Amino acid sequence: MAMAGVSFIVIPAGIAERPLPGEGAGSFSARAAREKAQAVRRREASAWVLGADTTVVLDGAILGKPADENEAGRMLRALSGREHRVLTAVALLKPDGALFGERLLQTRVRFRRLSEALIECYTATGEPRDKAGAYGIQGRGAMLVESIDGSYTNIVGLPLPETLEMLEDAGLWQPLAGGAKNRTAPMAARS
Repeated sequence: MAMAGVSFIVIPAGIAERPLPGEGAGSFSARAAREKAQAVRRREASAWVLGADTTVVLDGAILGKPADENEAGRMLRALSGREHRVLTAVALLKPDGALFGERLLQTRVRFRRLSEALIECYTATGEPRDKAGAYGIQGRGAMLVESIDGSYTNIVGLPLPETLEMLEDAGLWQPLAGGAKNRTAPMAARS
């Protein structure tokens, strides 16, 4: 959002990011994005709040953030040479707490075949620790990816064009020649 000239403050939401029994990946991501925004809104009662959640899905299973290097290695081995989906949900709450809008995007990602040495090297960097699916495409994890079909910024964790459209619809952002103007700084919920 900073690239688009949007001023914002990141506030950790501190919510549990676990799917409910029988909850699909899209429903889980949308609920988690709303819950993150609502958690921050309770602390910042007069602010617009944007919450987002990214989920990695392989064969219908949600791959969350790995607990340790061993779990990260297992996830990366499962993703090796295969295609998976990355879903990101974004929810925007108005200062009164009402939901202004929400979006859910999907991008398909194909990993190259990963050698054991590459998996060990990457997990040792610590980068996979706080990333859904155990990789960050915006960092060293880019070397794991063979191709993508869809939005790159969705994989990073915030689908920028769709988020800016929502902020523009709310009157919080507008493109201007030579830059962008932000009227009200939204809070950005994360965990």
